[in-house]
Amino acid sequence: MQLWFCVCLIYSISGYASAENPRVTTSLGDVEGGIIKSLLGKSIYSFRGIRYAQAPTGDLRFQPPVPVEKWTGVYNATVDGPMCPQPILRPISEDCLSLSVYTTELPTKRHNPKRPVLFFIHPGGFYSMTSASNWAGPQYFIDQDVVMVVINYRLGSLGYMSTGDKWAPGNNGMKDQVIALKWVKKNIAAFGGDPNLVTIVGYSAGGISVTAHLLSSMSRGLFHRAIAMSDTVFGQWPIGNHQLNLAQKQARLLGCPDDTSEKIVTCLKTKSAEELGESLRGFAEYGFDPVLLWTPVVEPDFGQERFLTEHPLRSVLRGDFAKVPIIAGITDQEFSYIAAEVFANPKLLEEMDKDFDRVAPIAFVYERNTTRSLSISSELRRAFLGNGPLTDSDRTGLGHLYADGLVGFGVHRGVKLLSAKNTECTYYYKFSYQGRYSHVKLPNSTVPYGVVHHDDLIYLFYISQLFPKFNVTDPEYTMVRKLTTMWTNFAITGNPTPHHHSEPLGNAHSIPYTPGKRKYMDIGNELSMKQNLYEERYSVWDKLFPLNAYQ
Repeated sequence: MQLWFCVCLIYSISGYASAENPRVTTSLGDVEGGIIKSLLGKSIYSFRGIRYAQAPTGDLRFQPPVPVEKWTGVYNATVDGPMCPQPILRPISEDCLSLSVYTTELPTKRHNPKRPVLFFIHPGGFYSMTSASNWAGPQYFIDQDVVMVVINYRLGSLGYMSTGDKWAPGNNGMKDQVIALKWVKKNIAAFGGDPNLVTIVGYSAGGISVTAHLLSSMSRGLFHRAIAMSDTVFGQWPIGNHQLNLAQKQARLLGCPDDTSEKIVTCLKTKSAEELGESLRGFAEYGFDPVLLWTPVVEPDFGQERFLTEHPLRSVLRGDFAKVPIIAGITDQEFSYIAAEVFANPKLLEEMDKDFDRVAPIAFVYERNTTRSLSISSELRRAFLGNGPLTDSDRTGLGHLYADGLVGFGVHRGVKLLSAKNTECTYYYKFSYQGRYSHVKLPNSTVPYGVVHHDDLIYLFYISQLFPKFNVTDPEYTMVRKLTTMWTNFAITGNPTPHHHSEPLGNAHSIPYTPGKRKYMDIGNELSMKQNLYEERYSVWDKLFPLNAYQ
């Protein structure tokens, strides 16, 4: 008996998780990772930078992803993969289609933990950010009994250029995500994850992605829960068959001809990935706006597998989406802080005031240069800013326009439409907890502006590039426990608060959103159910962007 125990222990350590080099065997080959420590001091088996698709370079640039082939030897997964091309963040490479897997328990010969899987799609407007461990560190989330997967996907023109024809049908960044989900389906059991209990979690552009996966036939059966944080695909911004205007602008920025799709694509294939990534600044039209540039598109049929085949609003109104438990929500202030930046810049303030009809569709992301656009701009100004010149008293109203136009209205409409047709529960939340840290501070101060876009991520991930690592004595640790516990509960059961009384959630009880009751959870110092989140504000947008055109 003692000999049997020793043999099993040796097998478990050398074959799966030694103190120095945890190793797993996937369908593609062996992978060797490293060990890092969680907030509570647990050993995290960390497998970073695992390639899930072939390098999208050369002839594969602007093409759908191609699954990675098997490798020989042992894959080194001890360091992050490079970031996809973008400005500022480094290191970058066009060969960036990698993912990382984190867990505190790997399978042994006698036991596979089959933990729920959280599959995270990072934010960044489809043109920036990364899943690298210094931006999406697992040290908080992984103290829960989950397996975490974080992915890179192509960004900007490299991931989302769409010309409306066979040269660039679009959505390659979305198809990258699908290939990564298929990788999880096939390989996550080797890391102790349950391929039949996958929750897709996305923030901002990642939230748009999550809700787009609900609609896409390419993604069906690859996930079983969905959490869309701070955006959905159901906003007021135009979704068409192409974004040829962005492709043409990209061409001009890099000195390429812009008169035909073939010339655009052919010329851009000769440019370096660095040139494409660095050109992002050239897309700004008003300050740093528009915040949202590239989006998923409805692909025309050229014989390719299509990610979206009709407008998302048509699909959701018809009930044609994956019926899974869903959470969606916003932060209290979202992008309202941009209003403060406008008021601090006399040039931007003057443009917003005197040229509102031109600036508003850029800043708040809706159709441009139409009679209807002028009518929308006029009504938004009247409802949120009044009819007079902009004064300091309009800061709040302008903040609401940014918060609602960029995130809030799309989440509100998405929750309403999904809950009306979903056969599973749909939950709605507002994150209002104000800790000591924020992505935006008041001018010349360390005081947070408010609870803004991205701030809830501070309590899910260790973002070492920006914030200190919390420990159990920090006041923020309470929120770390609450938020990671709710999301883990949801991944396991489909309900963020399945128990009537539990630590650290106390007596919190989530009530699903329905079009009749309109309940949401306020995630603040306390967890409390409330009703009619910003309904008066959102009613203005509902009237200006009616659904009858999609029914």
